[in-house]
Amino acid sequence: MQVRDVLKSKGGRVISIEIDANVCEAIALLVQNNIGSLPVLDGAGGLVGMFSERDVLRGIHNRGEGFGRVKVVDVMSHNPITCDLDDDVDDVMGKMSERRIAKVPVLSDEKLVGIVSVGDVIKVMYERLHSENQHLMTYIHGTF
Repeated sequence: MQVRDVLKSKGGRVISIEIDANVCEAIALLVQNNIGSLPVLDGAGGLVGMFSERDVLRGIHNRGEGFGRVKVVDVMSHNPITCDLDDDVDDVMGKMSERRIAKVPVLSDEKLVGIVSVGDVIKVMYERLHSENQHLMTYIHGTF
């Protein structure tokens, strides 16, 4: 199964933020959309980093109350792990596990086209296993 199959099942809607936005704007987007991270894009729409809830917690702990005025680019994770539409889901899941990351931006021709989360991968894998189980049970019991 490929990453493109996961995006087909979940949809390709991506909430992102521009590189020159501040942390308050980013937090507002996270809360309004009930999401845990945002891809950070440059002026040409290229992915430059990821801003997450963890960045918020670290920033407030380390910088205090003025943290909301800081630019996202100054606190985001640079050079995030990414995947391609044609990548195998099992390989992406391995990257997520190895790097302890919950979301991987999906690129096509170096443009952001989606995000795959651990939950997305688990859902697709569960559905695949459930379907295979149903087929095997039908085969075993001879009901076609």
